[in-house]
Amino acid sequence: MDVLALEAKTVTGTETEKKSTPRPKPKPPKKAKRTVYFEVEILDKKTKEKLLLLDKVEPTATILDIKALFHKSYPKWYPARQSLRLDPKAKCLRDEDVLQTLPVGTTASFYFTDLGPQLTWGTVFLTECAGPLIIYLMFYFRLPFIYSPKYDFTSSKQWIVHLACMCHSFHYVKRILETLFVHRISHGTMPLRNIFKNCGYYWCSAAWMAYYINHPLYTPPYYGQQQVNIGLYIFLFCQVGNFSIHITLRNLKPPGSKTKKIPYPTKNPFTWIFWLVSCPNYTYELGSWIGFTVMTQCVPVGFFTLVAFIQMTVWARGKHRSYLKEFRDYPTLRSSILPFLL
Repeated sequence: MDVLALEAKTVTGTETEKKSTPRPKPKPPKKAKRTVYFEVEILDKKTKEKLLLLDKVEPTATILDIKALFHKSYPKWYPARQSLRLDPKAKCLRDEDVLQTLPVGTTASFYFTDLGPQLTWGTVFLTECAGPLIIYLMFYFRLPFIYSPKYDFTSSKQWIVHLACMCHSFHYVKRILETLFVHRISHGTMPLRNIFKNCGYYWCSAAWMAYYINHPLYTPPYYGQQQVNIGLYIFLFCQVGNFSIHITLRNLKPPGSKTKKIPYPTKNPFTWIFWLVSCPNYTYELGSWIGFTVMTQCVPVGFFTLVAFIQMTVWARGKHRSYLKEFRDYPTLRSSILPFLL
């Protein structure tokens, strides 16, 4: 009896404890975060006239999103044609810039500039390269109205003329194929007006050098076969090096990605120059034209090489400064285009 009473007491006590244990209160539902929308006004850079007011713009909207909204109101100004700035004298904002990360309040003002009709960079590169290729061949085959009528459609007796044509054609065919299948162009478009300047430079230079190299009175280099061979070896070596660098840069960036990385040498020996320069593609390009100059011993080719060197140095130094600015661990030993010099 005592045992049964004790068990009954234990059961009763346990039930009492269960009843007395307070139930946990349910957590109140989380309040939804309030989204702070932006008000965006777009002004004309020159006249300061208000062109458009956008209400309730998402804080995560990018500049490209704002351009798309602006394009709906002004169909003739497609996004690639627009330039937006926070100040008339400031730099153009990038398409990937996010609205909430910009130094603006909830009311943001952007200054608009029309960049004019645009062309894709791929189209520009193809036009730049196809022109010199065709123009040079016109002089090589000596089409009418170029030289004296008695030389129309004749062939040069100088073997260096044919070799120079093969090297020149190979260079521009290579550039066309790289544009189609290798390069991943980060910049979408460029103004239509710039193509006349770019093509004028390349096309006129090609015509100038082709006129003298394919001229009936052209004479071979002073040191003959030895000089030609040296120039040819330099040219071919640098062409392979230039292609190797382009492949390395392509593999550095996945398709559609705009993430920038530091390029480093690979197992390919032609890429080892990355230890010394930031833009070895320009280094090899310069070497190719130096080799072509030595091989042909032609003044117009030498002048073109000098101008190309100056322009590529400007591009390389800008790229080098960009690397130093973006990456704190960027190799300090590297120069922009010429190892230890420039």
